[in-house]
Amino acid sequence: MNAEWNVRSCADQCVACQKKFADREALTSRLRFTEAGYLREDFCAECWPKREAPGAGEVSVWSATWAAPAPKAPEALKKETAESLLRELMETDDPTKRNVIFILAVMLERRRILVEKEVQMPEGTGQKIRVYEHKQTGESFVVPDPQLRLKEIETVQREVMELLGIAPPPGKGAADAVPPAAAPEAQNG
Repeated sequence: MNAEWNVRSCADQCVACQKKFADREALTSRLRFTEAGYLREDFCAECWPKREAPGAGEVSVWSATWAAPAPKAPEALKKETAESLLRELMETDDPTKRNVIFILAVMLERRRILVEKEVQMPEGTGQKIRVYEHKQTGESFVVPDPQLRLKEIETVQREVMELLGIAPPPGKGAADAVPPAAAPEAQNG
């Protein structure tokens, strides 16, 4: 017998009364086998004694302490910041920002905010044009692909980070960060 074990983690509320668990609140969990498969149920201390009879397919019972999830760390890249920067740069239609626009679009595609819908290659231009769609709003973004070389990407990424106000990652650009007065000492040492 090869059964699927898809048991969810602890709920944030009692299955019986729907009261949210407080941080460090004691609770009792049980695992039952139902027609749909294994079912985990989490009860507060008040509802546990009132539950359905223990023999109703109960496989396991255990006590636990509910721990509130830790607050999420702020993202290194705020989604709305990258998106608003992309919108702003696309409105200016500045040809010097085409590389930045492309990298922002790719970043938002990786974050599943934009979805690439089509790649066009107009005859005689030798250029790719990528059509992205915003998943939530349905807006279309037409982004020329500058066909960056690998060695150009890091420079463009730094420009994007600078525009977004993000510090470069540790170990990246360390040579650029050496103050001019310290540079000769570093070369001699």
